[in-house]
Amino acid sequence: MKIVPFSNASYTDLIVDAVYQGGRKGNAGDDPLPHILRVSNSGGFRYRGQLDALELLVLTKSSKEDHDWPDMLDRETGVYTYFGDNKSPGDMLHETPRKGNEILQQIFNLANSGKEGRQRVPPILLFANTGDWRDVVFLGLAVPGTANLRASEDLVALWRISNGSRFQNYRARFSILDVPSLSRSWIQDIISGNPHSSNAPLAWLNWVMTGKKRILLATRSLKYRTKLEQIPDDSLKLSILETIIEFFQNNSHGFIRFASLLTTLLLPDTAEIDLTQSSRYGERDAIGKLRIGNGPSGILVDFALEAKCCKLSVGVGVSDVYRVISRLRHRQFGILVTTSYVNLQAYREIKEDQHPIIIISGTDIVELLRSDGYSNQVKVKKWLEQNFSPRS
Repeated sequence: MKIVPFSNASYTDLIVDAVYQGGRKGNAGDDPLPHILRVSNSGGFRYRGQLDALELLVLTKSSKEDHDWPDMLDRETGVYTYFGDNKSPGDMLHETPRKGNEILQQIFNLANSGKEGRQRVPPILLFANTGDWRDVVFLGLAVPGTANLRASEDLVALWRISNGSRFQNYRARFSILDVPSLSRSWIQDIISGNPHSSNAPLAWLNWVMTGKKRILLATRSLKYRTKLEQIPDDSLKLSILETIIEFFQNNSHGFIRFASLLTTLLLPDTAEIDLTQSSRYGERDAIGKLRIGNGPSGILVDFALEAKCCKLSVGVGVSDVYRVISRLRHRQFGILVTTSYVNLQAYREIKEDQHPIIIISGTDIVELLRSDGYSNQVKVKKWLEQNFSPRS
């Protein structure tokens, strides 16, 4: 990973995934972003210009993960999910100190308003704090919206509850453009109020002119995930998963219902899921249909769902995977939900033999629940009791 020292901040280019060091004096002046981009010190939401005439927008992901509002970059698809700045009750959706939500609404409206609107969308630069002093890593140049979501789904106001009070916040989705670096010349043009100069990246200018996104996609070098990648990586996420495992320990049919709901979170266009009467050997736990396309031109594709509630120390092995494969009918795909992980040999065989099976492992379960507002052990347990107890 390239590391750029603080002394070079005022004249450096910006390179995707490079680290830009801050100072080491222990005060606000250590922040490298004001030196690189002439923006304010601190904060996850910074900009240049006026609210109705933005010149530059900088979004920064904190090194301390917000479990209720988890900003996230999917490096494989180039999609960045960012939550607005109304994160506690007491204010209306747009009444935030830094006007972050108002800005999000504005730039998404402009992005969906044709060429003239896109010309008013400022360059959007994404960073993440490394957790080491005030150092940051550059994530990329972004534009509002994604290729696979409707305009109405790119920016969504979500309801949350905190201490018994309801409030709204935005979930915004951005696409990172296929721009490996930003030249210092273009950065200077932006600061001077001329972002559409000849120094601007072609992928960004093309989006402004046509609305077409050339996204930075990063294919995995390994087509399968390791055990460490399938199990949560911190104590809070582990506590959520352990709560789920304990809850469904003697409630296998409840876990199948739970797995079905997870499927609809992962695949929102799921049309229906029918649960089997039991999960005896030789039966699929559920069958469903995924809708592809809309209206009369849409089709329904069948899938089979298998659900395995396992302890974290027990992985799904080759024999379990073969059982899933053997149950798939012609033109069907499979979904395997497990609270643990698929072991290395089984995962490799799925990928190398190109079996159409989607794996939802322990870490996927936690992330799907967090994205739906169930961000800690207490919330998850209460939700499970209300919806999946044997009597419900």
